[in-house]
Amino acid sequence: MRNTVLVLATLAAAACNRTDSAVSTQTSPASDEVAADNTKRNQHEQITSGDQAENAQDRTITQRIRQGVVADDDISVTGKNVKIVTVDGVVTLRGPVKSVEEKTSIAKVAKQVDGVKRVENQLEIASN
Repeated sequence: MRNTVLVLATLAAAACNRTDSAVSTQTSPASDEVAADNTKRNQHEQITSGDQAENAQDRTITQRIRQGVVADDDISVTGKNVKIVTVDGVVTLRGPVKSVEEKTSIAKVAKQVDGVKRVENQLEIASN
């Protein structure tokens, strides 16, 4: 009896660690729901944080923009966490913000930093 329990426990543990391509790990949505799919959206987003230039000038631009955004008390925590990527003096702003005013304020901070050639404002107003 004791050996049988031990064998069953071992088999159960092995089954938990098993990966099987026939077993789906995704849950299917209810009949009236559609699964989220950002594939098309992600293909259009060209600049990511991994694209941040490693030269001193671009890093300094990004740091100064971040400092300006964080120092602005009118910008929400959500706005303070937007992605700021600088490549060859071109700044890309991405992420959600609370309002049009916040979107404008963050872009204004970016444009005021020395060395910025252009600002690509891809910030999106978050739906409440």
